[in-house]
Amino acid sequence: MTPATTFAGRTVALFGLGGSGLATALALKEGGAQVVACDDNPAKMAEAAARGIETADLRTADWSRFAALLLSPGVPLTHPEPHWSAKLAKEAGIEIIGDIELFCRERAKLAPNAPFIAITGTNGKSTTTALVAHILRAAGHDVQMGGNIGTAILSLELPSEDRIHVIECSSFQIDLAPSLAPSIGVQLNVSPDHLDRHGTIAEYAAIKERLVAKADKAIIGVDDDIDRAMVARLSGGKRTIVRVGLTDHAAGSVYAEGGRIVSHLEGEPRRIADLSGVGSLRGDHNAQNAAAAVAVALLSGVEAATIQSALRSFPGLPHRMEEIGQSGKTLFINDSKATNADSTEKALKSFDNIFWILGGKAKEGGITTLRSYFPQIRKAYLIGASSEEFAKTLEGEVPYALCSTLDRAVEQAAHDAAASDAAAVVLLSPACASYDQYPNYEMRGNHFRELVRALPGINPTMGA
Repeated sequence: MTPATTFAGRTVALFGLGGSGLATALALKEGGAQVVACDDNPAKMAEAAARGIETADLRTADWSRFAALLLSPGVPLTHPEPHWSAKLAKEAGIEIIGDIELFCRERAKLAPNAPFIAITGTNGKSTTTALVAHILRAAGHDVQMGGNIGTAILSLELPSEDRIHVIECSSFQIDLAPSLAPSIGVQLNVSPDHLDRHGTIAEYAAIKERLVAKADKAIIGVDDDIDRAMVARLSGGKRTIVRVGLTDHAAGSVYAEGGRIVSHLEGEPRRIADLSGVGSLRGDHNAQNAAAAVAVALLSGVEAATIQSALRSFPGLPHRMEEIGQSGKTLFINDSKATNADSTEKALKSFDNIFWILGGKAKEGGITTLRSYFPQIRKAYLIGASSEEFAKTLEGEVPYALCSTLDRAVEQAAHDAAASDAAAVVLLSPACASYDQYPNYEMRGNHFRELVRALPGINPTMGA
């Protein structure tokens, strides 16, 4: 744990007692603050009380006694309208911050030169965060990974100059961290997302930009217009800015080209690593993620040979184009995290001869944007509430089977793929939310993994 000592001797309000919220309350208490916590869920309130945290209905509290409001990143700060706790804090004239901000203040107090790598982006931030941590651990560093991925930041060990914190940051967390100034900041990409919480794409992008605006060294993806404009705004000073992606090969970049990661940071372009055969990093989107991770590693002094070895041993993340197993010439891929068409597009771009399992609770637009990839699909297997809608989209273009449930889809897809005359992929990439049949995409992906493991002749691969 990282005790939050910067509020020692003062009283703070806290709203939101999920995983990171409870961790924040405990860190504040450990650091000497008096915490008054609240949540809309009575069970969360009871859990916090059992851990020694004072709980109360903050609607009726005396806000003049509070030095700050610690707000869970899942709670609206500005849009579609401020949460009632945020309104009360503003009326009381106190700051509203989150757990990332508490960590930043603790780092500034204890070890201002402690390595702190913060990573954001609309897509790819979890994979990039995990890959950066994997490479740095392979290089022998003490690495603490968390934030928006896995462990809450205040549940990690204290910042110190011989320990590297690798932290994924969502836009919600950045919005609650005004002093965020990492030693290396990574901004991968921007596309429309969370506009219900940020109002406009311009405001959303501005929040993302804050992560790199005060970083000692900034790594910014340049494969979209918004990020190219971001680079232009931030360039011109003495600070290091590294451009990453697929499109920019000029001096000052680290880029992916032809399955290779190339550094053009010093002198002539230099090949750092080869992604061929790395199943956990298939596709252009993962090449972009890898370029960003390699840039972080290079700025952290990691040798090229260590980077290459670490890329090859990277297991990837569960439910993100995760290799589950192989039977004969058929590879089974779990991409349950693909809950919309944009995410599924990345998987469809990465394979040929696809036996595609899809469906669930459909998002707006369905799968119509994926038509250009239909020629790569041998057959589709429809599950869940979207089956009839998706069948209409596929009609006359892709053979399909109405399977209703995942177990039937896996059985039929495995049978058909085994009969194929070429190497085949059984791909679970639903392009849908899971809520019609599963509590979340993880449960859906875990069920797929179990079903594949139970198939005869399966040889488990890294994801299994």
